[in-house]
Amino acid sequence: MNDETQKLFSLSGKVALVTGASRGLGQAIAVGLAKAGATVLCCASRPGGTDATIALIKLAGGNAHGLAADLSDEAAVTKLYQDAITVAGQVDILINNGGTISRFPAHEYPMDEFRSVIDVNLNGLFQLSQLAGKDMLTRKTGKIINIASMLSYSGGMTVPAYTASKHAVAGITKALANEWAISNVQVNAIAPGYFKTDNTKALQDNPERNADIVKRIPAGQWGEPEQLAGTAIFLASSASDYVNGHVLAVDGGWLAR
Repeated sequence: MNDETQKLFSLSGKVALVTGASRGLGQAIAVGLAKAGATVLCCASRPGGTDATIALIKLAGGNAHGLAADLSDEAAVTKLYQDAITVAGQVDILINNGGTISRFPAHEYPMDEFRSVIDVNLNGLFQLSQLAGKDMLTRKTGKIINIASMLSYSGGMTVPAYTASKHAVAGITKALANEWAISNVQVNAIAPGYFKTDNTKALQDNPERNADIVKRIPAGQWGEPEQLAGTAIFLASSASDYVNGHVLAVDGGWLAR
């Protein structure tokens, strides 16, 4: 890879804020961005929740700091962004990965659970994007990457709140891109397929559902979280400066089947 190509994908000198960075996809993305040169602000729902991620980043020679916030709490989200500015001065890259899921048959789905999922997965995401976006618009540069889902395209089973939130994530990605692209702020989303994470453990542990899922994936296997890092680096780097409002599926071919 020549110097110009390396520069396209370099995140050196950039600051990235990654929510849901304690484990799984968020942890893999945070480590990947750090390896590409970014200083990574790792956020979890509780203090100390990203200690393992920070340790991995430092082991790889990167720079990271831990933050905490309940993404369903408007005041906590505001404080999170203020804390990020205090620690790093600015946020160049925002990765809205933090999320939650709750499983009940739709006709029995508790409304408090429904509201909780929407508050975290959608309302918190929009509020943090708005806070970061204001500064990015002023500076005429920035990257926002939302984590969507295969359930941004389909309905799923027993997860109506999650499905509703992830359809909305795809929509809000396009809406923000429409307004902010003119100011050199790129807003995109990644729609992971079936990856081995805590959120999908119920599916992995169900022999019938697991077999059905693997059978449909052309790659023939679940994804590993580390396989998402390259996509995040691309969308966070100058290599994607003309990519805007796109939902990029990383799914082993699931949607093509």
